[in-house]
Amino acid sequence: MENRDAAAAFSLRGWTHWEHIRDGQVIDVRDYPNAVVNAGKAQVAYMIVNTNTGTYLPFTYIAIGTGTTAATATDTGLGTEITTAGGGRAASTVSTQTTSVAYDTAQLTKTFTFTTGGTFAVSESGCFNSSTGAPMLCRQTFATINVIPNDTLAVTWKVQVS
Repeated sequence: MENRDAAAAFSLRGWTHWEHIRDGQVIDVRDYPNAVVNAGKAQVAYMIVNTNTGTYLPFTYIAIGTGTTAATATDTGLGTEITTAGGGRAASTVSTQTTSVAYDTAQLTKTFTFTTGGTFAVSESGCFNSSTGAPMLCRQTFATINVIPNDTLAVTWKVQVS
């Protein structure tokens, strides 16, 4: 067995921030830890040593859903992903932020604006590397956020490399 220095340990951890806006007013703000899933960890390891091609693309999409099954390390997608009325998976604005050391945190932000028919009990979200399918980097479920047409959800995901 290899001798591993504890100071050299590598991990991915993160959190997500939510703002529910109705009629121009923030009516709810929430913060949750996220669960970085096995497939996401494997893809990050692959991307460290290989060119980003094929399925090994950066994680730049945020999806939301109505599933309520708790996030686990073996998840590969959302339980019930929303695909209509302004709630469909979408490209996010991406950047790096400083949490502990310079640029150690990937940040994805997206504001979903719900249209006609956009009445949902949003209770899960995840980060993906494409507009459909897998792989997924991270996922979390949370207490329901009930949205109606014209509501917006401002979502921020952060994943820190530490």
